[in-house]
Amino acid sequence: MQKTVQHKNLTPRQIVAELDKYIVGQDEAKRSVSIALRNRWRRMNADKEIRDEILPNNILLIGPTGVGKTEIARRLAKLAEAPFMKVEASKFTEVGYVGRDVESMIRDLTDIAINMVKTEMQERVKEKAEKVVEKRILDILIPPVTQPSNDSAGFQKDDNFNPEQASDQELNKRTREKFREKLQNGELEDREIEIEVQKSSKAPMMQVFGPQGGMEEMGINLQDMLGNLGGQQKSKRTVTIEEARELLLEEEAEKLIDHDAAVQEALERVQKHGIVFIDEIDKVAESSGDGKGGGGPDVSRQGVQRDLLPIVEGSNVSTKHGMVKTDHILFIGSGAFHVSKPSDLIPELQGRFPIRVELNSLTEQDFFDILTQPKNALTKQYQAMLKSEGVEVEFTQEAIKEVAAIAAQVNERVENIGARRLHTILSSLLDELLFAIPDDISSGDITIDQEYVNKQLDNLVKDKDLSQYIL
Repeated sequence: MQKTVQHKNLTPRQIVAELDKYIVGQDEAKRSVSIALRNRWRRMNADKEIRDEILPNNILLIGPTGVGKTEIARRLAKLAEAPFMKVEASKFTEVGYVGRDVESMIRDLTDIAINMVKTEMQERVKEKAEKVVEKRILDILIPPVTQPSNDSAGFQKDDNFNPEQASDQELNKRTREKFREKLQNGELEDREIEIEVQKSSKAPMMQVFGPQGGMEEMGINLQDMLGNLGGQQKSKRTVTIEEARELLLEEEAEKLIDHDAAVQEALERVQKHGIVFIDEIDKVAESSGDGKGGGGPDVSRQGVQRDLLPIVEGSNVSTKHGMVKTDHILFIGSGAFHVSKPSDLIPELQGRFPIRVELNSLTEQDFFDILTQPKNALTKQYQAMLKSEGVEVEFTQEAIKEVAAIAAQVNERVENIGARRLHTILSSLLDELLFAIPDDISSGDITIDQEYVNKQLDNLVKDKDLSQYIL
């Protein structure tokens, strides 16, 4: 039960093919991350003598907002079934300033890994937990008779059963069996029962801020210790049997898993498979041409880089679950680098991101592909939502081309926010429809064509002020 999950053994081509299902274009970036992911499998299968010497090639993704940098990293982590953490470099400040300590990203990654492993373990014991939950619900509906019965040992079920002659225990057994069948057939799901559930007894959040990451951990551990002083508290709730199943299943599955093994597996997974995506890394770079001196915020910026360096290089980070070695965690940096350049990062940090990939700005054709090709395309999302209301919506090719053209046009005129522009445009396009369903339109087929797109968006696109604030 506690065996480490075997990660998918995908080749670089297979990884790219999987990423293609969700991300349009950016072939070079997909190629780089697919190699980085496959290299992890290669390292794990290399000779033991050299395995620890093989370090991951961290990646720096360079490109404007909304072109798919975050999505590539997120999909890669999901594909690898790896703990994934996205952080913004600009949220950290140098040790000694008020702000987050860079080591906290590793602590957060560890917490994510532990939740991930526990969820997987709970899934493995789900069948066993379901049987325990069924018994608990049955005990609430028909409490078992505990007193001994002289004639119960030889009791057999037959058609000549006489309730008057049967003992209380026999009656109880028969009734329980009937109710067990009803439970298993889902006949009692709406019936309300009173259950006892464990209540979180955590103390209010306490954290000790100091120059060392360990002090922050001390705050977390104090919180845990104080939270557990009162033991497990329980509260009574009246819920339907359907709701009771969910609440009790989580509680029983939690009891059945080995928490120590979960922590050990999670720590191993973080160290071998963890992925940290550091967004806005360009915001902590000192622009060589911004005219600023060495003081002010730039001191903190460079300090953040120097604090990041040991984490990316490989160091031991103290967490409340144990020490985490960051040597083999894959770091993916990301930034637009409009004002600064990658060469404005401190040389040591530059050297820790050897693979640099420049992502392309999105064209009108890219917008069209984004709206039609991915499995999670926005048009498909809106179709799925409206289908839940009984309304079938179809987008014509001309309508999608027009939306793509408008997105490219608005990005050029107002501000280039990449594919995020499609969210605002489709939201405005379908605003009337989303409001009218289901009150005015409760069923039927609706076709969104080019004429409808122009009618809904023409004025917004022509009016620069409106397009600036609405689109």
